[in-house]
Amino acid sequence: MWAKLRRKTTRMDSFRLARPLLHRLQPETAHDLTLWALKAGLAGRDARKDDPRLATSVLGLKVPNPLGLAAGFDKNAEVIGPMLDLGFGFVEVGSVTPLPQLGNPRPRIFRLPEDRGVINRLGFNNQGLVAAADRLRIWRETGRPGILGVNLGKNKAQEDAAADYAEGARRLGPYADYLTINVSSPNTPGLRALQQREELEAILAAIREAAPGHPPLLLKIAPDLSPEDLEAVCEVALAGKLDGLIAGNTTISRPETLRSPLKGEAGGLSGRPLFDLSTEVLRQAYRLTGGRLTLIGTGGITSGADAYAKIRAGASLVQLYSALVYEGPGLIRRIKDELAALLERDGFASVAEAVGTENA
Repeated sequence: MWAKLRRKTTRMDSFRLARPLLHRLQPETAHDLTLWALKAGLAGRDARKDDPRLATSVLGLKVPNPLGLAAGFDKNAEVIGPMLDLGFGFVEVGSVTPLPQLGNPRPRIFRLPEDRGVINRLGFNNQGLVAAADRLRIWRETGRPGILGVNLGKNKAQEDAAADYAEGARRLGPYADYLTINVSSPNTPGLRALQQREELEAILAAIREAAPGHPPLLLKIAPDLSPEDLEAVCEVALAGKLDGLIAGNTTISRPETLRSPLKGEAGGLSGRPLFDLSTEVLRQAYRLTGGRLTLIGTGGITSGADAYAKIRAGASLVQLYSALVYEGPGLIRRIKDELAALLERDGFASVAEAVGTENA
């Protein structure tokens, strides 16, 4: 019966059938069930070829389309292949900390359906470097193509933050197409202070010493950075110490427009309410760097128009995660189709041609 049902429905239809059940479960339980389904091969595959306009080259990598999976969904590098099968142009796993870590007490994820948002205070829960390295090694040994980013975090109890990021780069860098330094999660005490110039330069120096042959290095920044701190981060990047920025992580702010009764929960807010704030930070980073730095835009993307707005604001690539909670995997194809149509409408032959054009 289930095989017949799968043949008669699209992925989006299947998700719409399952969504009421999934949303009756605690968010973290629903996420664990989703990972199980992906590992079991129940999610399907998008066999359609992407529009040629969507292909792009970034950080020396040939990316089939600019839509990527943000870190946080696949913390332990368990479903790289299934997520690429769904149509993502690249996948970022993590955040991974050197030692396994339970994270903060449950409940720690909260859906805000009225706002199409999510609040989380997970606290870098993951199985650690050893487990991640084993899975990444096995993935690479398959020889399957696919752009893979690895997001690095630090353990909560570690006072020497630079040592943790350096160890992550040393152990996981050989398997990654790019590495992301996550110093912007609001759920690890003191982490966001590492975005300050002195602390950031110490982390980068430790990585260069421990992993001199590391792949391109990006920094994931908070959308709550002050203009002065954002300018300092961009100056460090332009000095040749970073290859790019991801703008941005979840926000500790709470827009007045939020309607959900859970809006006061502690943690980082993601999803649709984050779009304007994260896009403005992206826009400012592009202007501060004069378009000389690779930027990845994330935060609140729910449509092709949203992805296009990030690209025109300065992003070479974009990422999403929270929207999948509400829209399911069919959203991936829809965003790509809508983005290709917008590029064609405006006369752009490629994504690269549209990057930063609102600032022209």
